[in-house]
Amino acid sequence: MEKFIKEQQQAIVAGLEELDGQKFRTDEWKRPGGGGGITCVLQDGNVFEKAGVAVSVVYGTLPKPAIASMRANHKSLATDAESLDFFAAGLSLVIHPKNPMAPTVHLNYRYFETCREDGSSQAWWFGGGEDLTPSYLFEEDAVHFHKTIKDVCDKHDQTYYPRFKKWCDEYFYIKHRGESRGVGGIFFDDLDETEASAEKTFAFIQDGLKSFLPSYLPIMQKRKDMPFTEAQKEWQQIRRGRYVEFNLVHDRGTAFGLNTPGSRVESILMSLPVTATWKYMHTPEPGTPEQDLLDVLRNPKDWVK
Repeated sequence: MEKFIKEQQQAIVAGLEELDGQKFRTDEWKRPGGGGGITCVLQDGNVFEKAGVAVSVVYGTLPKPAIASMRANHKSLATDAESLDFFAAGLSLVIHPKNPMAPTVHLNYRYFETCREDGSSQAWWFGGGEDLTPSYLFEEDAVHFHKTIKDVCDKHDQTYYPRFKKWCDEYFYIKHRGESRGVGGIFFDDLDETEASAEKTFAFIQDGLKSFLPSYLPIMQKRKDMPFTEAQKEWQQIRRGRYVEFNLVHDRGTAFGLNTPGSRVESILMSLPVTATWKYMHTPEPGTPEQDLLDVLRNPKDWVK
C-alpha cells in the first residue's frame, strides 16, 4: 500500500501539473510518534486556486480511549485491549479550481491495521472514496464522474457502487444546512475480511485510485477556461463556505487528525480552500442555476444506472 500510494501521488501530481502549467511544492515530514508523509500543494496556479495531494504512512500505539472511539466505526477492533500498535497508510487529495464552472473534487484511499503485543495482526481494513462538488451543475460532468467510478466498482463487486454511492450521499451531508456537500461519488469504510480477502480489496483500491485522473481531467479540460461573472465567482465562494463547514463540523477524518497527538495540522487542513465567503441569509433566486444546484443537493440523484 505504501509503495502504491507513493507511485500514484507522483502520477496524479504530474497530471495536474500538466493541466495547470505550474509545479507543486513538495514537503516531506516526520511524525514524532512514528512515520511521516509527503504533502504536495499547488497554490495560486493558472487553473487551480489550491490543489493538495498528500500521502501519509504513520504508526504507533493507540491508547484505550482512542480504541473505544474508533470501535464505533470499526467492528473488528479489540474491545478489551489497553493499547494496540497500529499502522496506517493513505493518499488524500482535494482540488479547488479557480473557475467557478469547474468542480472541486475530493479523494481518499486508506489502509489501517492494528497489532497485538506479540506482533500478530489484530485487525485490518480499507476505506476511502471520491466525490465531486460543483458550484454550477453540469449534469454530463456528474454522469461522467459517476460512470467512471461505477465501472471500477462493477469490475470487482456488483454491489459496491449502489452501496457506496448511498453511503457517500449519507456521509457527505451537511446536517445543519439540510443539503449534501456535492453531487457525491462513493464512500466506504471498514472493508475487512468479512467482505473479501485483503488482496481482492487492495485490487479494488488500486483500480479506484488509478481511475481518478480519467474521472476528473476531462471535466477540467471542458470547464477551466469557461467565461464567468463576478456574481458567479461570489457563488463559488459561498459554496466553498459550505465545504469548510462540512470539513470542520462533520468530517470524521478531520476530527481524528486534529485530536491525534503529533499530527501535522497543515496536512490535515490542506483540504480547505484559500478563500471562502459567508453571506448572511443568502438565498438564490428561483429558477436560477444556483437554485438548480441547491435542488439537487437537497435531493440526491442517481446519475448512472
